[in-house]
Amino acid sequence: MHFESIFFEDYTLNDKRTTLGRTLTETDFVVHAGHTGDFFPHHLDAEWCKTQPFGQRIAHGTMVFAIGIGLTASVINPEAFSKGYDRLRFVKPVFIGDTIHAEVTISEKSAAKNPAFGTVVEHVEIINQRAEVVLVADHILLAKRKESTI
Repeated sequence: MHFESIFFEDYTLNDKRTTLGRTLTETDFVVHAGHTGDFFPHHLDAEWCKTQPFGQRIAHGTMVFAIGIGLTASVINPEAFSKGYDRLRFVKPVFIGDTIHAEVTISEKSAAKNPAFGTVVEHVEIINQRAEVVLVADHILLAKRKESTI
């Protein structure tokens, strides 16, 4: 992980970066359930899941989001901060043993309410080892301008 100053003007529409992957384990499922209190059988009861349509335990959507977004945090930009995420969708189920990675594309740039900043939207896709998109979200950043427009 390293620090890199990236100002609003430095972001280019359609620029894309791809992260390394991460294989999800049973430990991830158990730890996430403990953190969130979500002990639903869909995530933790292997025998019950055998009777369900997917036939196996399904990852918590919030876990896939947290781990997938965590993969994108390889660069710390002191000139921008997160405003949050929009249009979050769990597209396909993720299972124990699946490997996910993130692909981030700069999809929008616009003025911000504060003229010292601009708004940047990173479209994030979390993708499994079969090249299937399993989660999508838009990450909204406020990025400092090199020079204020005031």
